[in-house]
Amino acid sequence: MFFGLFWGDWTLLLLVPAMIFALVAQIKVQSSFAKYNKVQNSSGLSGADAARAILDRNGLSHVRVERVSGHLTDHYDPRTNVIRLSESTYDSRSVAAVGVAAHEAGHAVQHATGYLPIKIRSAIIPVTQIGSALSMPLFLIGLILAGVTYSYSYFSFLGELLMFLGIIFFATSTLFQLVTLPTEFNASGRALKILEESGMMYGSDLEGAKKVLSAAAMTYVAALATSLANLFRFILIAAGASKRR
Repeated sequence: MFFGLFWGDWTLLLLVPAMIFALVAQIKVQSSFAKYNKVQNSSGLSGADAARAILDRNGLSHVRVERVSGHLTDHYDPRTNVIRLSESTYDSRSVAAVGVAAHEAGHAVQHATGYLPIKIRSAIIPVTQIGSALSMPLFLIGLILAGVTYSYSYFSFLGELLMFLGIIFFATSTLFQLVTLPTEFNASGRALKILEESGMMYGSDLEGAKKVLSAAAMTYVAALATSLANLFRFILIAAGASKRR
């Protein structure tokens, strides 16, 4: 059963649809960004300019905009009040760059306005980090104990307990993915609304930015689907081990 966690286990089939979805979503976001990264926006703003304008428009002049290395490594750090834009976004005046930068500025606005889902996500990050680190070791040790010591009730009970704890810890990362969904969709919605209302983007430019952000949002849906599939799979494996005791 232990080795079945990796191969020869029918529950692996549960991951196939989620993995395909994740692959398609990743290809879509890369292709969308590549397409609209070649289209210059009509306003002539760079990604950094757009982020700065949105922040100032919302009274967030204290939030800095900095450059970070990498491709699509853009993120907002609420601990230091810094939006970090990747090299492919910071100086670029493309539709894609402005859309991504505006999205990260949307996260800063969420924090400033006390948007509930992002507050929940920030609060559970420490628990999620611990859960992600411990879930698999606990589950595997529990699976081994339940599988090879089924004739010893104490060890078998301990194995089931460890598997249960592993599942609970893994569920915290699934919860994180679940709370992330409204956070990401809302940040994109805020970004597109501000871009349109401020006149920074309109027409085909705005539509292009929407396509880039929508494709990016699907990667978070795929991440949740993969996490849910894994969680259900671990539950089935634990239930099967328990039945054989």
